[in-house]
Amino acid sequence: MKRWIVIGLLLLVSVTVVIYETQASDRAFFLPAPLGGIKIVVDPGHGGMDGGSSVGDVIEKDITLKLGIALEKELKKQGAVVVMTRSQSGDALEEHNPKATFPTIRARKIADLKLREEMIVNTDADLFISVHVNAIPEERWRGAQVFYHKDGHVEGGAVAKAIQASIREQIGNTEREALAIKQVYLLKKATVPAVLVETGFLSNPEELKLLTTEDYQKKMAKAIADGIENYVNGTVQ
Repeated sequence: MKRWIVIGLLLLVSVTVVIYETQASDRAFFLPAPLGGIKIVVDPGHGGMDGGSSVGDVIEKDITLKLGIALEKELKKQGAVVVMTRSQSGDALEEHNPKATFPTIRARKIADLKLREEMIVNTDADLFISVHVNAIPEERWRGAQVFYHKDGHVEGGAVAKAIQASIREQIGNTEREALAIKQVYLLKKATVPAVLVETGFLSNPEELKLLTTEDYQKKMAKAIADGIENYVNGTVQ
């Protein structure tokens, strides 16, 4: 009799475990992704002939591309649909309109900006995130800062503040606040909340080393993605 009681108890425990694990799995399956249904245009700054800032052989366009691809992966993990303005070394025109020709470099740069602007509208995006790195003559300056346009989309400031807070918390390389500016064309023209993330300074030796490492790029991308999630879900501190 005791033997059958023990067998019965073992069967009961096994059935209970299977039921619990199945229900837990079902709950996870049906939980909505944090950024599910959100479409985000990720814009790795510069590209092609427009290299952006540089220090030695380190060029902004290469760092922003790696950061942009890392950000794309993080956002997709959270359920977002991501559109890249560029995913290769060239500019957006080379990738999306390779047969286009222009009389001057300036004309090409203007057309490239216009194309990135059009991608925001044509893809029916919800957010626009442009990724950059900075460089100035003085080495002492460091840290990330997020910008939005003073006359841009009304929600631009909220997105910028959410990302800035996330970078402060996760990266800890800055005490700066998100800042409204008036100089960036894409931030002004974007029909959706738009921000520009200056992830750090190539001109600062310590930050230069960090920005060129895959591990740091992933950490920065996660901080940006988490900031976006905080904005979307209304959990900004």
